[in-house]
Amino acid sequence: MEAALLIFALMVLFAFLGLGVYVTTKVVKAAKRGVDRTITQARRTVEDTTLRAKSFGQVGVTGALAQLRLDLRTSMRATQEALYAGVRTDASLKESIGLFERLSEHGHELDAELKRLEQEPDRHRIAEGLPGLRERTAKITQAAESLRWAARDRARRFAADDLSVLSEQIEVESGALRDWSRESVDDLTAAAAEWDAAQTAGPAAGPAAGPAAGPAAGGEEARDAGRWGAEPQPALNRAAPAAPYPWQKTRRPESTT
Repeated sequence: MEAALLIFALMVLFAFLGLGVYVTTKVVKAAKRGVDRTITQARRTVEDTTLRAKSFGQVGVTGALAQLRLDLRTSMRATQEALYAGVRTDASLKESIGLFERLSEHGHELDAELKRLEQEPDRHRIAEGLPGLRERTAKITQAAESLRWAARDRARRFAADDLSVLSEQIEVESGALRDWSRESVDDLTAAAAEWDAAQTAGPAAGPAAGPAAGPAAGGEEARDAGRWGAEPQPALNRAAPAAPYPWQKTRRPESTT
């Protein structure tokens, strides 16, 4: 028995140790991904700022290359954010994301080529190849913008359709609420009228109900009760007179003098 308990305790201990190692590994990987993401974003921000400074502060081939890289990166990043944000609510954008990934390969290739040309000392040869580079950049950015605006138009259309349906439902519900409110007021008015009529007829009908409960009724109840071995119940008293209203004066007792 003690050996079984010892084995069970060791198994529990190893299970906790394994769970601790697994959780620690997950935490370390998540922290590493967070650090890598932060470093990537910081590097991207620095590089974009440098390209923006070059495009504004330098002229000639260097400024043209920096402007092409900046246009390419800005367009591709905006399209990526739009598609990946839209696919969360619209699964049909998965095919568009596949097309964008293929387009991204051409974009990364062009960006790497433009970055190499920034370090090229032969500015004359680079100037000759600028028209071709501009054409390639325009094709990629136009394709990215086409995907981006199509996804935005689709999301806007869905939002407009949903808003129209919601507006119609709200109008129907508002009409139903207005009809219900009128019926409830009518019902309350009718109930109040019935209650007033009952209160008015109550004092007049009260005394007339007394004679119905007479000695015959009391004797019959006594016989029925005795038949079953129970004590006879007293006959019901006559209906008491209606209580006077607060504004009615109390009748003075007659004088004995």
